Amino acid sequence: MTDLQHNAQNMPQNSSRFRVPKLAPESLLAVILLSFLGTAGVFYANILAALVSGLVEGLKYTQETAGYVAAANVYGAAFGAFAAVFAVKRVAWKPAAFCSLLALMAIDLVSTQITLSDILIPVRFGHGLVGGFLVGVAFSVFARTTSPDRTFGMLLVTQAGIGGTGLMFLPKLVPVYGTSVLFLALFSFSAVTVFMLPFLSDYPVKNTATDKPNEGMKNRPEEGTNESKLMLGPLLLALLGIFVFQASNMGLAAYMIELGKSFGIATDVVSTHIGVAHWIAVLGALFVYLVGTKYGRVKPLLVGFFFTLVGMSILHLSGIAPWFLVGNIIVSTTWAFLIPYLLGMCAKFDAAGQMATLSGFCSKMGLASGPMVAAMVVGKGNYDLILNMAIIGIALGALIVLMPARFLDKA
Repeated sequence: MTDLQHNAQNMPQNSSRFRVPKLAPESLLAVILLSFLGTAGVFYANILAALVSGLVEGLKYTQETAGYVAAANVYGAAFGAFAAVFAVKRVAWKPAAFCSLLALMAIDLVSTQITLSDILIPVRFGHGLVGGFLVGVAFSVFARTTSPDRTFGMLLVTQAGIGGTGLMFLPKLVPVYGTSVLFLALFSFSAVTVFMLPFLSDYPVKNTATDKPNEGMKNRPEEGTNESKLMLGPLLLALLGIFVFQASNMGLAAYMIELGKSFGIATDVVSTHIGVAHWIAVLGALFVYLVGTKYGRVKPLLVGFFFTLVGMSILHLSGIAPWFLVGNIIVSTTWAFLIPYLLGMCAKFDAAGQMATLSGFCSKMGLASGPMVAAMVVGKGNYDLILNMAIIGIALGALIVLMPARFLDKA
């Protein structure tokens, strides 16, 4: 008996014609649908390079202006996610998600008609606000599942897989259909997610006072203890490390297509290479799921950061197309490998489960600040400078997170 059949049989007969059968909350299909919900709000971040390149190609924006549009979108998401921290306990998640998705669809349709950057920048900032709020709502639902790690793992798989497809095909469609195809792709993803919503269960908030009260409490420091105070410093370093890591990666990623084109690689080849790299990056997230903290955190982080630096250095050789592909594969895979460890550190340092929610805010602030800084220095094509800044940022991020990682390994 399938999940849908089981739930349908348990529905009241007098309302069965008017209710959509719900998936079992922990089923694989439900996890996939939840991953779509968590992706819909920030899907543009997964195709940011295509968005920047499309604005340059289709609307003839300068590289600087296109970067500002991208940064505005992600800055909005950061503040939207921060607002969601205070709202998720006060609103019903499914109506909130439904309204947010409709708002995203409306803003994307409006964006297809805008050509002036002075108008598009605030419009995309508003889109980011709504999308960031939706992601915050989705993450609160993730936390109500039996195995949130499993859901976050599927989220990364969805983002890498579908994002890779978008990066592969969208840049090729812009010369034919114009920049509007980018926003229509975002509209379509939100529309698909809207139709998925009714099949998801209610995922009520767990009553921590009665739901396994002893689990997770044995090693929890009491409020006001020295241990709780000592954990604040490493936590702040971990948050800073996330910001620097995400800013360094996204500052480069936003201009990756333009970087490849600057070396004389054709647009269709560049987009294909980046798309393939994102598909392969799924392996990085799966490796984290399989290995976890079996070898602690310092060793995996050192390996991940080392290969990230190697991959970014290889991109300097992008005049040879295969090296561009190899560099992208390494950077994309290590990105998907490292970020779960960095976010997981914040959860470990926050014993009460409150400050860890700020890791998502710091992550999105980094994702927005990277393209913003890159836009300020790109000029007429200073892609080597952007690449070198990313390398320095990754090295700095590694130094920042090693102390909190060591702290956790010793604990």
